[in-house]
Parts: sequence; C-alpha cells; structure tokens
Amino acid sequence: MDYKKTLNLPVTKFPMKANLARREPDQLESWKESCLYDKIRNVSKGREMFILHDGPPYANGNIHIGTALNKILKDIIVRSRQMSGFDAVYVPGWDCHGLPIEHNVDKELGSKKKDISQTDFRRLCRSYAEKYVDIQREEFKRLGVMGEWDNPYLTMNYNYESIIARECCKFALDNSLFRSKKPIHWCCSCKTALAEAEIEHHDEPSPSIFVKFPLIDDPGITALKDKKVNLIIWTTTPWTLPANLAVALHPDFVYAVVETGDEEVFILAKDLVDGCMKIFGISDFSIIAEIDAKKLEHKKCRHPLYNRESLIILAEHVTLDAGTGCVHTAPGHGREDYEIGLLYDLDPYSPVNEKGCFTDDVEFFKGQFVFKANNGIIDKLKETGALVAQESISHSYPHCWRCKRPVIFRATPQWFISMDKTGLREKALDEIDRVEWIPAWGRERIHGMIKNRPDWCVSRQRAWGVPITLFYCEKCESVFINHETVNKISELFEKHGADVWFEKQAEEFLSQDAVCQKCGHNKFVKETDILDVWFDSGVSHAAVLEQRSNLKWPADLYLEGSDQHRGWFHSSLLTAVGTRGRAPYKSVLTHGFVVDAKGRKMSKSIGNVIAPKKVIDRYGAEILRLWVSASDYRDDIRISENILQQLSDSYRRIRNTCRFMLGNLYDYDPKTDRVPYDSMPDIDKFALHKLQGLIEKTLKAYETFEFHVIYHTLYNYCTLDLSAFYLDILKDRLYTSRPQSIERRSAQTVMYIMLDSVIRIMAPILSFTAEEVWKFMPDIKEKESSVHLSSLPKANESWKNEKLAQKWEAIIRVRGEVTKALEEARAKKKIGHSLDAVVTISANEELYEELYAYEEDLRTIFIISGASLIKGEKLDKAYKSTDIEGLDILVEPASSDKCERCWIHDPSVGLNSERPTICSRCEKALNVEGER
Repeated sequence: MDYKKTLNLPVTKFPMKANLARREPDQLESWKESCLYDKIRNVSKGREMFILHDGPPYANGNIHIGTALNKILKDIIVRSRQMSGFDAVYVPGWDCHGLPIEHNVDKELGSKKKDISQTDFRRLCRSYAEKYVDIQREEFKRLGVMGEWDNPYLTMNYNYESIIARECCKFALDNSLFRSKKPIHWCCSCKTALAEAEIEHHDEPSPSIFVKFPLIDDPGITALKDKKVNLIIWTTTPWTLPANLAVALHPDFVYAVVETGDEEVFILAKDLVDGCMKIFGISDFSIIAEIDAKKLEHKKCRHPLYNRESLIILAEHVTLDAGTGCVHTAPGHGREDYEIGLLYDLDPYSPVNEKGCFTDDVEFFKGQFVFKANNGIIDKLKETGALVAQESISHSYPHCWRCKRPVIFRATPQWFISMDKTGLREKALDEIDRVEWIPAWGRERIHGMIKNRPDWCVSRQRAWGVPITLFYCEKCESVFINHETVNKISELFEKHGADVWFEKQAEEFLSQDAVCQKCGHNKFVKETDILDVWFDSGVSHAAVLEQRSNLKWPADLYLEGSDQHRGWFHSSLLTAVGTRGRAPYKSVLTHGFVVDAKGRKMSKSIGNVIAPKKVIDRYGAEILRLWVSASDYRDDIRISENILQQLSDSYRRIRNTCRFMLGNLYDYDPKTDRVPYDSMPDIDKFALHKLQGLIEKTLKAYETFEFHVIYHTLYNYCTLDLSAFYLDILKDRLYTSRPQSIERRSAQTVMYIMLDSVIRIMAPILSFTAEEVWKFMPDIKEKESSVHLSSLPKANESWKNEKLAQKWEAIIRVRGEVTKALEEARAKKKIGHSLDAVVTISANEELYEELYAYEEDLRTIFIISGASLIKGEKLDKAYKSTDIEGLDILVEPASSDKCERCWIHDPSVGLNSERPTICSRCEKALNVEGER
C-alpha cells in the first residue's frame, strides 16, 4: 500500500515562485478594475482623519531611488494608518514651475528660443511638466503607492496658481513683503537670485590674500608719527575688493601696532600677530603700541586700488578664527557687510551685472567675469605695493543647486518677506516647539535655521513661475496693491492661469479709480519677477489642505528628506505662520539619503546609481518596499545588489512560511472546524501567546514609524518562531493525524489565526504579497474582498500566558541543546535523520520538573523517535551542555523498525500482520478514517 496517499500533505495553488515583476502589474490592474481605492474611501467615511500631506516632487525626469524611498515610506504610513482605523486620504502632488524645467525647454528650443514669446515659452514649460507628471505618476503607481492619482495637486493648476498669488499678496497687504536692494545669492549662469534652500556647498580652491589699507587719518598715537600706517585685511574673494567701502574691526578686540621696518607699521588683532607674521614671511618685527578699536572708528583708509576712501567701522561679526581681525567690507557683496553697512549709511555698492561681469564703472576690470578677474586684481595689488602675502586655500563655497556652479553675493533690487517686521521669526520659533519632530534633532536643526536666517528673498528673474502680482506707480515707483485688486487677480488666475499676467496690461487688473496713495498718479507698471518656487510648494497647505473637503488643516504629518528643514518644511512653516499664525503640520518626519554599500552618495560619475525600474524589472516592487521597511531610514539608507539579493532571500522565507500554512489549511473551515482555546494542547496555546507579542510589537512600531522593527520582527517570527520551531513540530501532527482529529484541527485553528494576523501585519509593507495570500485564505462571510479593506490585528489579552511561556522557553532552550547533540551524533555517523535517534535526557531537579510535564511530547518536540527523561544522573558518553547546567543528552540509534507512514522508529511496527510496516499510532489513524 502507498501510505503516502494516506497522509494529509499540504495542498495549495498558491505559487511557490513569486514572479513579482510579472504578477504585480496584474494586481495593480485588478485593484484598478475593482475600484479598490474608492471602496476604501467609502468604508472609511465618518472615521477620524489622518492626513499625510505630500511634499511635491519636481516634475522633471524619471524618478530615482531616493524618490522611490520617499513615496514608499509615505505609502506604508498611509496604509498602516488606514488599517489602524483612520480615514487616511493621500493626495499626491507635483512641483511644476521653476528653473530646471526652463533649462530643459531651453535645450529643446535651441536657437529658436529668441523667436518665441514669453507666453508661448510658458506654454511649452507647462507641456513639459505635464509630460513628466504623467511619467512619474505611472512610476509611482508601479511601486504600489495608493492614492488619488486621478486627482493630484499640481502647482501649475489654475486654481493653485490663483492661491499662490493670493497668499503672496497677503504678505504685501500687511507690509511684510518689501522691495530692497540687498545682497543675495546670485547664479551668474542661471541669471537669477537663489534662496538658501537652492544653495549647495562644495569645496572650492580660492586665493587667500592679505592687503594693505593705508590709514589716512591720524590715529593720535605719538609712536606712529611720520610712519606709514596700514590696516591689513584678509580675503578669499579678491573680486569683491573693487566694491570695498569699509574695514571692520571688533569693538572688544585689542589691536597691535606692529613695526616691520622701512618706517612701515601694520595694524591687526594682537592675538593674530605671530601667525600672520609667519605667513607674511616677516621675522624681524616688534609691537610698538596697542590700540583700542573704538579709537579708530569713523577714521578713514585709502582704497588699495582706487583713489577713494574706505571707512573704519566696528562690527561684532569680526572673529579671531582666521585672517587679521580687520575685515574687508563690501556691503553689496555680503549679508553681514550689508547689515553693518546700514548702521554706517554705506551704499550696497555692487558693480557686477547679471552675468557676473564687472560693470563699466569698474576701472581696470570692466567687462571681466568676477572669478576670472581675481588674478588681474592680485597683479594690480602687487603693482601698487598693496599685496602683503598670497596663498591658495580650499574651503566650502556656495554653489547653485541646479547648474552646480559657484554663486556670488550680489546686491540687486529684490522682493523680500521680512522675518521681523511682523514678528514672523519669533512666531515661527514658537510654533516649532508645538510640532513633534521625528527624529527629535529635527527641531534643533530647523530652529537654528529660522533663528539665524535673513529675510526671505522671494523674487526670481525667470519666466516659468507665478508672478509677484504687485504694481508700481509709473511716476514715483511706490508699490500699489489692495484687497479689491487681489480679488480680481485671483479670479483671473482661477479662470485663465498665471499666464494672464503676461498677456494683459496693468490697467486690466485694476479698478478705474485706482490711484497711487503717495503721489495720486493713476498709471501703474506690473512687476515682472516671478516667485521663488519654494513659495509655490510652501503654500500647498492653503492650496490643497484647505481646498479639499476630504482633507484637513493642519496636516497630521509632513514627511521628506532631511534636507527639507531648509526647504519645504521651512517655506511651509513661514507661509502658514505668516498668514495663519500656526504651523501647517502637527508632526514632521525626516529620512536620510540613499547611499551605496560603501556609504557613498549615488553618482553617475562613480557609476553606483541604481534605478528603481531596474530593481522592479528584476526583483519586483515588493523587494523595494521590503528594502524601505528593512532600513532605519532616519540615517542614510544603503542599497546594493548584494543587499537586494539578501532581501529577496528574506522575502522568499516569509512567502514560503505563508505558503506552508496555506497548504495545511486546504480542508479547514473556520466556522465549523475552529477548536476552542481551552481545548488546545499547551504548545498551541504557547504559539498564540507568541503571536500576541508579534502583534503588540509591530502595532507599536507602526505607531512610531519604526518600520525596520516590523521587518526584523516579522522575519524572525516566520523563520525562528514558526519555520524553525512551531511549524516544524506541527508537521507530524498535521500529516499523520486523522483529518478531523481535534489535534489536527487545533493546529489548523492556530495556523489560521497566525496567517490572518501575519497577512494584516505585512499588508502596509508587502502590499502585493499580502493581497495574494489573502485571496487563498479560507473564505468566511466576514472576510473582506481585499486585505487592504481590513484592519491591523489586535492582541487578544486572554491568549497571553507568561507562566506557560516561561515553561516553553525552557523547553526551547533544551531543544536547542538536543539539536546540537543530534548534530554531533550525525557527524560521528551514529545517525542519519533525527528520526533515526532516541534520546535520553538527564536534567537537574528544577529542569526535570519542567520537562516531566511534557515527557510524552518530547519525542514530537525534538523530532526524534523516542525520548526518556531521568533526574540528575551522569550519562556516560553523553553530550554535556555548556549552556544549561546539569543537562546531559545521550543520543543512540533507534533499535525499532521504521514506520513507512510517519517514519518514526517504534516498537509497535510489525505487530499487526495486516499492516506490518506501520506503527500502532498510524494504524489507529487509518482505522478511524476507514470507519468514517
């Protein structure tokens, strides 16, 4: 007889091989056809909302691995909150204006650009952005990200543009938006102002020079009579010297008068004299006097290049970290220089045009690009005898985020939002403390940025964006704006988009009786600058959260990369606090950046870039989702081929554990076959106890966004608690018991509960696989059509039993030692399979008592053919445990014949003449089955 046919072997159509790259698109199509997202929204009506507001990616190019990380993280959070009982609507968005799109349209147009109007150019930019919105939308959907893909928010939508203009005008109406000539970061290549968030810092070689500024006025020191007195400045930007108007000293520093020979003396900070003289190559020098910086204030020096004066001023920003303690000051080329210049009524002189070239009024260097002029300026300083010393250094220097070229500080007329005029800075700092920052260090980072930032330069000299919708009086250039005008502009933008600003004349936006409040003139000129794109995305709380009835303001969560403390988190905070007095978010979560296995940033030049599409085509999106969950995203996240392969193996183990349980539930009906908890054997009760631990730990991890805890906990549960222990032990009971026996049904009941919980736990992360397993689960009336319509599992307090768990943890430790003893016996060729062995266990008194209660089950627990238990005896030739005191394990070959059906060596094999090759246990199972 073929006894294999009498076993209850697993039966399932659930495929062993995932074929994720092939099956996932079918699943996406199935979700689309069944309108799953709409069903989720319908069943969620009336629940408490949880809103994760999407920070808009830029509509330019395909998504990269960092974008995939960001979107998957958001999806895991939205799905987990949805399954936690919230109404978690997710509205994706795109940032559609700005320089990168302009650059790419410029490239496509080539020489044709000069023949195209601004309005037509803007239409091409819109089409370009639309193209990449569509491309990225499909890429995000392929990742399994769930959301309102048919109704996203776009910053170039007419309604959104209308709100951008209205929000900007709110700052103008309360006078916190103002126009001023101030030094700002300027990209000479892109020919536009840049915000702090658009600046990157990279090391750059620079000249380091020390220059004489001859003192004109008498300092009132007798020792200096008839001597040539020079203040010595240090700078790494020689090109700013033509704009020098002052030399700054610190009011509290002591300055030394240093004699160097030839009746020449230098003035510099006393604490820096020795180091500077070494750099100057001057060994023979002496300090002949000390001078209080305050005595030099308002005295004048002669400019080292031109026949004009430079004023000596006092400034707190002067340091002793480097240089001479005498700081070259050009108010048109530096923030601190500008601010101190205001106190001394110095003009923000900036003789540099939009291309970064000196204007015609700069003698010797007119028309030269500023960085290229450095060498010529140094040569001129040598010629005039003003150069004291010259070196070259490498230091961190600001670069444009787009073109990657060094930028300059350049004073030009720009629009600014004041940080202090209406108390925006202090209000924002107060709101920061009301927000939960995850990780906590995010609070310190953004607090420092807001506390120390300058006024926000919001104007850009480009074409593709939302204009600053203000007017100037044609006669006196006073700014004109009022509520009536704002409403009219907003209505026109809502109907025609922001392009209408460039298509209509100024009077078409104004009432007929509009007159300048300052001079009474009635003719006005439109502003031509556009807004910083960070303002566009920064008002998404107003354009999205406040405009959609299925969302709420403030959002529960903003989530982006850690660079957004100076980007979207920053601009959103300022626009919300400035107009509403509150932060637009309750919590802010940040993630790190994607790096390779060696911790290096992704770079085409290095060749370590991993494209999401390549990963998906090879492994499936599910492995990318698992990668996101397996990483502690609060730090930089590593990815490599090896990491993906390891995760693929981990995924396979989780999948196969689910498949094993499915295979053993083929004849299980949860309604009729469920075994009550009180009727279960202890090992099944212990398994349910362990499951409650899994549920509690993973639910807490979802709540605190610690997804790596979920991955590791779930993986360990499937591989250690289930595959290596519980399910391994269950095989004998599942396969050899009669199908309807309470022992088998109890095991099936526990597996059903386990599998149901595991599927729900992994659904927010492994959304494709959870749905696939769900479809193969035994049907019950209450079962939802999709796992994503269900809830996360809840722990059952009545199944938690710490006392029972302690007993079984002791048994598990002994089981581990028995396994070592079996391996040792196998290595010595004493046994082959573990079922070929019988074991004698000698334990200390305490352990003996714990094991004795389960003596009849030890054979099954250890997966051997026999086990006997003795107390405290030394066993000759036994394996002696080094981890458990007093535990000896003697492994011997089983002497009885092997049962053909269950493979256990049992003395009863051969006693029944009708079935001489099976044991009495199997015979009983077959007889009962036959009777049925």
